[in-house]
Amino acid sequence: QVQLVETGGGLVQAGGSLRLSCVASARTFSSYDMGWFRQAPGKEREFVSAISWRASNTFYADSVKGRFTISRDNAKNTVYLQMNSLKPEDTAVYYCAADRFNHGLGPTQPNEYDYWGQGTQVTVSS
Repeated sequence: QVQLVETGGGLVQAGGSLRLSCVASARTFSSYDMGWFRQAPGKEREFVSAISWRASNTFYADSVKGRFTISRDNAKNTVYLQMNSLKPEDTAVYYCAADRFNHGLGPTQPNEYDYWGQGTQVTVSS
């Protein structure tokens, strides 16, 4: 079983920045594609960003493109999400996810991922 622990959430004013981190317990972390999703109250979980296992490919939702940057450090078993120019509509619980078994659904689909963290709250005030 792979455990994922997200940190870095908090309360920030619009226009501010936060960096989320997700540490994985798996020794084979470097072979997993990783993703970030978010869920706002009353809404479905939505894709935010993803990164391939060697960081050669990154993906972003249109709503965060140009503002968020995903990266990873395989030596530290950690994936990051740098969030700049935050907006109130970015307010949500942010989840880290690990894709261990390639289901062929694509990086933007929640069902592609096998393991999920507990989430970290991000609140952006206007």
